[in-house]
Amino acid sequence: MSQFILFNDQFFANDAAILQATNRAFKFGDGLFESMRMCNGKLQFPELHADRLKATMKALKMDGYNLLDDYFLKQKTGELARKNKIHGNARFRLTIYRQGEGLYTPETNKVGYLLEVKPLETSNYELNKKGMIVDVYDEIAKPINKLSNYKTTNSLPFVMAALYQKQHQLDEVLLLNQNGFLCESTSSNLFVVYQNQIYTPALSEGCVGGVMRNVVMRLAKEHQLPLIEAQINPQILNEAEEVFLTNAIGGVRWVMGYGRKRYFNEVARAFSGWLNQSI
Repeated sequence: MSQFILFNDQFFANDAAILQATNRAFKFGDGLFESMRMCNGKLQFPELHADRLKATMKALKMDGYNLLDDYFLKQKTGELARKNKIHGNARFRLTIYRQGEGLYTPETNKVGYLLEVKPLETSNYELNKKGMIVDVYDEIAKPINKLSNYKTTNSLPFVMAALYQKQHQLDEVLLLNQNGFLCESTSSNLFVVYQNQIYTPALSEGCVGGVMRNVVMRLAKEHQLPLIEAQINPQILNEAEEVFLTNAIGGVRWVMGYGRKRYFNEVARAFSGWLNQSI
C-alpha cells in the first residue's frame, strides 16, 4: 500500500480526511477519472491519457483542460511515485472534480484533482494464464448519449454489474447498451474474434473510449489485422473463436468461457506480445 496521495498539488497521508461535504464529485458525481500505468518508471501512453482527459473535461464544460497535458501527468505521477518510494511499476488513479458549491447548477467550472497510486509487481502487461469466465449482465442497460464514451464518476451501472459478477462468482460481466447490443465490461473494452475478423463495439454503441482500446486498434493496423468497429449482437458470443478485454492497467486479458462456450487465446496472445514490445 502507498502512504501518500497528491491532492491539488499537496501531499497528504492516504487516509487523510481531505474531502469537504460540499465536494461536487461526492454530492453529484460531478467529476471524471483516469486510470494509468507506470512500467519501469515510465508512464505508459501519457499523450493518449491527456487527450482523453481533455475531451472529457470539454464535454463536462470544465475549465483548465489545457493544463492537464501529458507533461502534467508524467510530472505528477513521478512525484507521487517517488514520495511513496515506488521504484518502477505502479497504477494511478487521477480523479478530477468540479470545485465550488451550488446545487445542480455549479458556481464555478474550475477543477480540483486527487491522484492516488498503488505499486505493481510486474513491469509488463502479463497475459492472464487462466482465462476468465464471463456472462452478460442485462439488468441495467448502458444508455447511449453524449457522455457515454467518457469515464465519469457516475459509475453506478458498473457498480451494479460488479455486484452481479461477485454474486455469481464470475471473473467479469459484459454490459449491454439500451438497444440490447454488446457495449463493454465493468472495467474494460471488449473485442470479439469471429470468422478471422476482429470486432469491437463502435463508440456510437455507448462504450467508453478506452486508451488501451485505441492502442489495440493501432496495433491491429500496424500488423495488418482486420479490425471492425461495429454493432455487435450478444448472440455472437456463442459462435466466436476468441473474446478478450482491454484496459490501461491490465493490458489484454483473454476470456476462456461464456456459458458452455470455450474460447482460444491466439489473437489475444499476439496483441499482448506486441503491447509489451512497445513498453
